[in-house]
Amino acid sequence: MRKIVECVPNISEGRDENIINACADAVRQVEGVTLLDVDPGKTTNRTVFTFVGDPDSIVEAAFQFSKKAYELIDMTKQTGAHPRMGAVDVVPFVPVANVTTEDCVECSKRYGKRVGEELGVPVYLYEEASTNPDRKALKQIRSGEYEGIKNKIYKPEWKPDFGPQEFIPKSGATVTGSRFFLIAYNVNILGTKEQAHRIALNIREQGRSENEPGRLKAIKAIGWYVDEYNMAQVSINLDNYTITPPHVVFEECVKDAKEMNLAVCGSELVGLIPLEAMLMAAEYYIEKENLFILDEKQKIRLVIERLGLSSVSQFIPEKRIIEYMIEEKGSEPLASLSVRDFTELVGARTSAPGGGSVSALIASLGAALGAMMGWMSYGNKKFEHLDSKMRKFITPLHENMKKLIPMIDADTNAFNDYMIAMKMPKNTDGEKKIRIEKMQEGLKKAVNVPLSVMRIADSGWEWMLQMAKYGNISSSSDLAVGAKSLETGIWGAFKNVEINLPQIKDEDYKCEVMKEGNEIMDRASKNLKKVVAVLEKRKEPGV
Repeated sequence: MRKIVECVPNISEGRDENIINACADAVRQVEGVTLLDVDPGKTTNRTVFTFVGDPDSIVEAAFQFSKKAYELIDMTKQTGAHPRMGAVDVVPFVPVANVTTEDCVECSKRYGKRVGEELGVPVYLYEEASTNPDRKALKQIRSGEYEGIKNKIYKPEWKPDFGPQEFIPKSGATVTGSRFFLIAYNVNILGTKEQAHRIALNIREQGRSENEPGRLKAIKAIGWYVDEYNMAQVSINLDNYTITPPHVVFEECVKDAKEMNLAVCGSELVGLIPLEAMLMAAEYYIEKENLFILDEKQKIRLVIERLGLSSVSQFIPEKRIIEYMIEEKGSEPLASLSVRDFTELVGARTSAPGGGSVSALIASLGAALGAMMGWMSYGNKKFEHLDSKMRKFITPLHENMKKLIPMIDADTNAFNDYMIAMKMPKNTDGEKKIRIEKMQEGLKKAVNVPLSVMRIADSGWEWMLQMAKYGNISSSSDLAVGAKSLETGIWGAFKNVEINLPQIKDEDYKCEVMKEGNEIMDRASKNLKKVVAVLEKRKEPGV
């Protein structure tokens, strides 16, 4: 799974397009990073940039971006309405996908260290990256702003976390750290500003006072009226959508609006949203309404409709959901090929793709054929009595199909780590030791990928058997082919396990792998026969 970190740096320049464009170009030139948004403000004289990438690339992009900003912005001449303390004012790192807050804290520290050491700019840590309670909130650190730095930076308690303990007039100081992804979200109310604000007071964590807190955690909210829309809004910041996600906020607003005899007319997302938050909402409505939806695009469409996200302006997933905006077309080059191109590539004078990738493909097709039999039964009036069973049987087979498709490329890439280790230096005993360790790690990865194919495929037999017992018998040949494909995929993956094991020195690991592999092979052989036998019996007259 791809790791995605968001960086949202703010520079103290919102008027000079040449400077803003130069900083944006510095980000664009870093491979593995996508610049999503540039939002300048002339009155505030501040520009907010948003870009995403993997942890290593995002740190490099943030550094190159900052280097350019320090070069072009002179804080001795800067004025603006927004609080600020440096040319690069604040650089937060935000977890988006498959990374933790701790990972982002590490990114901020790596960034701060480079800026301090290589560029000579004082850097302070804030939020999750700071362990000092007096220097945790941004407003604490920024107190006194740029003009106040020269008076406090020399005090022992204000020694920067990185960089020199001195006032740098041109650049000022920079703050970096990690915070959770903030979702800006508005719920539309056909009512007054005051009515919308009453709802905001009810739901926001702060509530009305210390003695009268609101119902929802990690939520900030106010009510306002938008003349352009001719309606009021509950304007909300979700500080942590895993604690309180958008759909919970929406439903709570609907509940309060009903009690006040007010209408809710959809909602509005301001900026971007992680895919996870959308899928959380989808699962909520699927469970609430007892729906059966497996396709991700349909889940997103469901959320757009239930939350009314297109009520103000059209919600386009490819422009609002972060993962869709940065989706890499070439991330699965083999799985994305046409059937003809993949087959011809397998048959070419190359060692890859080979048997491992083909085995993953065959296993995925096996699971797909199992799911197919379910779909040929579900929603069919003749088999309506089986709908509840088909919902249960289709889901794991569909999920296995989706899990096995990426393994087509993963198998071909499995040897990358081993080949990199092979090229490591071996001039000293220490270098030789590290090289051997890395080669062994690479070989284990080359074994673990086809072993994962076996495990995923193996987990589908229970549902293949259920399909054989209850599915539309008109699809019996499809399921039989699917079962044979599943068995063949397992057999082929095991051959790839066996060929790499002899070079591994860890005997305990080898024994465990062979034991597990043989058990999966044995189950595959037995379950294939069971599926075929059940299908054959059901085709007999009177059965």
